[in-house]
Amino acid sequence: MADKVAHFNDQSWDTDVLGSKQPVLVDFWASWCAPCHAMTPAIEAVAEMYDGRLRVGKLNVEDNPDVPYRYSISALPTLLILKDGRVADQRIGLVSKNELVKIIDSNLE
Repeated sequence: MADKVAHFNDQSWDTDVLGSKQPVLVDFWASWCAPCHAMTPAIEAVAEMYDGRLRVGKLNVEDNPDVPYRYSISALPTLLILKDGRVADQRIGLVSKNELVKIIDSNLE
């Protein structure tokens, strides 16, 4: 499942995320963030479930400070859903798989 989750960075953001023809779910995380690690199985599951309809990826805020700064990311984990290069939804904190599915479904309609 993990192979369906992209790894975004500051250099590829504009092309991989803002330029995506599909909506994009981005998980902002850090290696020291326990809730971020707890959410990984849900992120991997939705990447599999929505393959072909939603691009799913992670961005490590420790290695890529520019994008989190651009989007005022100040707490982890933070999830953004971007459509046509714009933020369509944002969630902060640990989100269950069921909650994540509801959020995604409401943004794919």
